[in-house]
This record gives sequence, C-alpha cells and structure tokens, in this order.
Amino acid sequence: MGEYELKKKQKIFALDIGTRSVVGIILEEVDGIFQVSDIVVEEHKKRAMLDGQIHDVPAVAEVIRSIKGQMEKKHGPLHKVCVAAAGRALKTETASFTLDIKGKPLLGKDDILHLELSAVQQAQALAAENEDDVKDYHYYCVGYSVLFYRLDGEEIGSLIDQQGDEATVEIIATFLPRVVVESLIAALNRADLEMEALTLEPIAAINVLIPESMRRLNVALVDIGAGTSDIAITNMGTVIAYGMVPTAGDEITEAISHELLLDFPLAEQAKRELQSSDDITVTDILGFETTFPSYEVVEKIKPAVTRLAEEISKEILRLNNGSSPQAAMLVGGGSLTPDLPVQLAASLQLPNNRVAVRGAEAIQNVTIVDEITKGPDLVTPIGIAIAAKQAPVQYVTVHVNDQPVRLFEVKSLTVGDCMLAAGLKLSRWHGIPGNAFFISVNGQEITLPGGHGHPPLIEKNGQPCSLDESIANHDKISVVKGQDGTSPRVTIGDLLDTPSSKHIMIDDTAYEAAPLVYRNNRPAEINELIEDRDSVRIEWLESLQDVLKHFGYEEWITGIKPYHLTINGRETFFPVYSGKLLIHDVEAKLSTKIQHGDHISFKAGTHPTVQELLVKKQLYPGSTIEITFNGRTVNLTKESCRVYRNGARLKMDDRLNSGDSVEIEGQQMSSFIFQDLFNTVEINMPSHGNGSFVLLKNGEETTFYEEIQAGDALEILWPETT
Repeated sequence: MGEYELKKKQKIFALDIGTRSVVGIILEEVDGIFQVSDIVVEEHKKRAMLDGQIHDVPAVAEVIRSIKGQMEKKHGPLHKVCVAAAGRALKTETASFTLDIKGKPLLGKDDILHLELSAVQQAQALAAENEDDVKDYHYYCVGYSVLFYRLDGEEIGSLIDQQGDEATVEIIATFLPRVVVESLIAALNRADLEMEALTLEPIAAINVLIPESMRRLNVALVDIGAGTSDIAITNMGTVIAYGMVPTAGDEITEAISHELLLDFPLAEQAKRELQSSDDITVTDILGFETTFPSYEVVEKIKPAVTRLAEEISKEILRLNNGSSPQAAMLVGGGSLTPDLPVQLAASLQLPNNRVAVRGAEAIQNVTIVDEITKGPDLVTPIGIAIAAKQAPVQYVTVHVNDQPVRLFEVKSLTVGDCMLAAGLKLSRWHGIPGNAFFISVNGQEITLPGGHGHPPLIEKNGQPCSLDESIANHDKISVVKGQDGTSPRVTIGDLLDTPSSKHIMIDDTAYEAAPLVYRNNRPAEINELIEDRDSVRIEWLESLQDVLKHFGYEEWITGIKPYHLTINGRETFFPVYSGKLLIHDVEAKLSTKIQHGDHISFKAGTHPTVQELLVKKQLYPGSTIEITFNGRTVNLTKESCRVYRNGARLKMDDRLNSGDSVEIEGQQMSSFIFQDLFNTVEINMPSHGNGSFVLLKNGEETTFYEEIQAGDALEILWPETT
C-alpha cells in the first residue's frame, strides 16, 4: 500500500525567484487535483537579482538553501525543484524576410518554413544587437508567430502554391538569453538542488488562468511584483508578446514611506494593512505613533498608483500594436495596490469590469490549505509548479554537422530550431542564384536571371528530412549546402514573343518568312545560345514590303507607285493606271501585315494613250464624219485638242509613261469645210490637167470654204486641155 500511496500522492517543490524575494511552494497532486500544502517566502538579503537575471549566484543560492531547509523540516529531503525563467528576461522582436521567387516553381511548405526561419534569424540578430551581444545564438527562440505573409507587396492568407516576384513574411519572435538559464542552474546546484523542470513565468501564470480555449481572446496578464511588472499578451490562440516595466509594488511602498514618514519595512507593512483594515496605526521615524483612516492614506498615494497604472498601460498598448486589449488580469502581490484596477481600466479606456485581480482561488483543480492566504501572489508559484510538471521544459542535445548543440525545449523542437541554435545562417546554406546575363535586344537593355539556388540537403540520422520535422535527444543532423543555380541557358529564339516564321506564297513560289537575326552585328542562327553582354538585333519580316524586299521583288514595289502626269504644269494622279499588290486576290498595301499562309501576287499597271487621257480628263479629241470623194469613202477627222510632250506633238494613239510632262492645247470645234479633205486625202493632179480645177459637192460646183456634212459626195475635176 505504501508504494501505491507514493504513486497516488506526489509532492512538487517549486520556486518563484523574484526581484526582491523568493517564494517556495509545496504542491501535492492527488488524482489530478493539486493541493497547496506549504509556502515559504524569504527576501533577498542584498540586491542579487536585476530584471529577472541572477547577478549574484551565491547570494540567491543562500536564500534558496534557507527555504529548502525550512521545507525539509516538514516534508523530508528535497532534491529536485521546478523553477521558471522570469518573463522580464524575455526579448520580443519583430522582423521580416523577403525572398526573390521570380520564375520559381510553386511555393511549398519547406520554402515557407525557410522564409519564416530566416525571419526568426533576423529577429535573433536584432535581439543580440539591442543587447550589444555580437553572437545572436546566445539567445533561445522560445516561440514565434507569423503576423502576415505578403506576395508582391500585397498581404495574402497563405503562400502555399503561390507564384510571383517576391514573397515576404513578418514574424514576432520571443527569445530568452542563455545566460539567464545557465545562472539559474548554477544557483540551484549551489543549493544542492537539481532542476526537475523549467518553464517561463508568464507561461506559468497564463496556463493556470487562461486556458487555451480563452486565448483566442485578446487578454493582457500583468504580474505585479516588488520591483517589476511582467506583462504577457494573448490573442488568436497564442501568446503574442511579453514585456516588462521597472515599476511595481515598491513604488507604492516608497509613496507611503514619503507621505507618512516611515522606514521602508514599516511602509511595506502599512501597505499590506491598507488592504484589510479600515484604519492603520504607524510609528514614524521620529517615534510618533499615529492612526490614519485607510481611505485617507489611499488618497495620499493616489498619484503614485496613477503613475504605476499609466506605465503598465503604456507597455500593454505598445505590445498590443497600439490598441487596448479586451480585458486585463492582474496577479502578484502588487496587484493588491488600492484602486490600481480602476486606474488601469481608465488608462486602457476599458470598463471597470474588464480589469480584475485574479487570485489563487481562480485556478481550477487546485485547493489550498486553510493556513495559507489565497492571494494573487500565489498564482505564479502555483502556475510554475503545475506547468513545469504538466509541460516540463527540458534540455535536448543534438549534433548538427558533428557539433553538439543544447536546446531549451520550451516548445516542440524541430530541425529548423536546431539549425538556429547552431548559429547556421539559413540564407548561407541555400544555393545562391546563378549569374545573370546582361544583354541588349534591339537597343533595349535586358537582364536574364540565373537559375534559382537549391535548398540545403538536410538529413536526420542519415535520412532526408524537412525543416519542421521534430527532433529527439541525441539526434544527429547533417546539413549540406544547396547546389548553386546555373547561368541562364537561353537561345535567341527564346527571346521571341511570337512564332518565329511564317510560310507564304509569292506568285507560285513558296517562301519561309523567318526573322533576320544578328548577334554582335554578325548574322546568327535563331537557335544560338545567348552569352553575357551579347548585343542582339532581330528584324521581323512583318509587312508586305519587308517580304518583297527580302525575297527580291523590288520591281513590284516600284510597280505600285502611283501613276502620275504633269499636265500643263500641274501634277495629276491616275490610280486606275497604277500597279496593284494582291493578297488572296484582294488589293493590299505595303504596310499590310503578313499572315501565315498568305498568297501574294502582282497586277501590273497600264500606259494610257493620248486619246484615253483626254477622255479621262473629259476633253474630247475631235469629231469624224464619213463622206465620199470621187466615189471613194473617206473619214474626215477634226481635232479639238493638241497634246505635246517635250515640245513634240503626240498622236492620239501614242502611249504616255508615268511621270511624263505634257501640254494640252484646246481649240474651238468648227464645222467641216471642203478644204479639210486635204488633211486626209492626198490629191494628185492628172497629167492632162492644166492647173485649173472644179470643186463639186453633191454634183454642184462649190468652193474650198463650203461647209460639208456627213454623207456629202465631194469631187475635184480637172477640165481637159484642148
């Protein structure tokens, strides 16, 4: 039965090591219910702590040894203890990291983890920089949260399977200096105690007061001690930030000491009596004993309480991105400061019922023996004991590239955490991009990016693994630098946006209209590989004119020039006589874009006669009548216009060339007379003629100037000589 009782009833020894005092607590677990069975509080004999870090290890060890001795008198030998690292030692940093993903395949889980861990390393470096520590791996990352992802500058919910030019992640990460943990272990060892488990003070208090189901709410937890007030902010299911202000209960004690002229220990005692008595009786440094109503003392110290509330609210707002949380919980001895919840609610612009002091009675599944006061100062010590037991933080030793690395297991550790702890810069182990080529294409400068570098090859215990794979004690991790990207492998043809060639017909001959390529001013082939600093010129055979010039049909281009004549000094165009280019038998211009499969032909222009020109100009060349002369049919023509080219008179059937300069002289149309016959008919005098003749029209004698009509019969007679 004794062994059963030991298993059923377990004692947990926990220490809350504060700035001014150390609290020791014994917690007994019975069937899942915790009972606080003993508590010892002892103040430091000198200033051994500063901002949560042990500055005088022997002095702190002496206080721990004293508490341990008092506990052992009641509870037997104590060898192990649960402790917490102070929240005020935590460093919270915000950082972002941007990755060039142009031309990269879809983003996967490992790519995003690489992005997040690179941002954590940025934050780790910031934490070290802000503390003048040159080695950023002197800090444990105890957790980080992604604030947002961005793709090409726009906020996006997830980067999985996304593509773009650049991906960015912004995170908030929390770090604990290693020296804080090392000094804590040293103090415990000097007091002959072994660290059973380790937790963080804010996490301890939050775990017992704010269960995970409540952490979706935006709540501020403030642990007000003697010298400092620790703050933790929850939101969206996690603790998003930690902070500290060096203002706490001692400020109020100082105010009471100043107002009532009391020694500091007596002022501290008076402060505690204010919480439980209507009147307090004090003896000042002059030896006078005076009784004050509690409300009167509270009024005297109100400015100090207001200052404390303002300092705490300022830090809460800073940690919560400038906005008030939904509620605030106060724990720690300093939370009992009169009017502090009301003043803090006013500073945070919250209703009074949204700021409350939470004591040990608010902790579920915990009972406290009657002799122990159930105050808010018990919350953190109880939380340390429970959290350290339920979720103990341990050290894990892992070898990274054969170098031992010790990690502080405040969360589930991954391969990525080991690389961070080993000080491996993820960006240096990722293959670098290949060298880019800088070229010019048709006078425009273009950059051809090199291939993306490959991620590092990571193995755990000889097997390939991912960055988020969990690790165990004594795992061996090896990291091999990722392969560098290659220089671009691009042909001249790859630079073309459109299909590189078209098949066409000119008359009945087939041609391939491919672009003309020149590389460094020399003809080149379209499948040649580009080199750095190349100058490429590409001439596309796009228009009808380009094609005809390239394939030797310049005469067709000349043949479609507009037909024109200079008439009486004025240039006149006659498109009807011009040559025409045809695509699929439809007239086309030289600027017409050639399409694949086009059939090109040419219709030559014509050279009009003088008579055709005159008709086109609506000038009538003359008239014709039919008569008979000496019994023979004759056509008489009378011209109304005379046309000259370069001074020479042209006949009506002469042809005109494009560009000719002609003169047109007009004359009045008149009736035909007998004399006009001689312009057409050559008359020979007969041998028997004596020079005299007779003109007859229709058998009647007439003259040279007699008007004649179509159908008239004309005769010339030479009388015979006698």
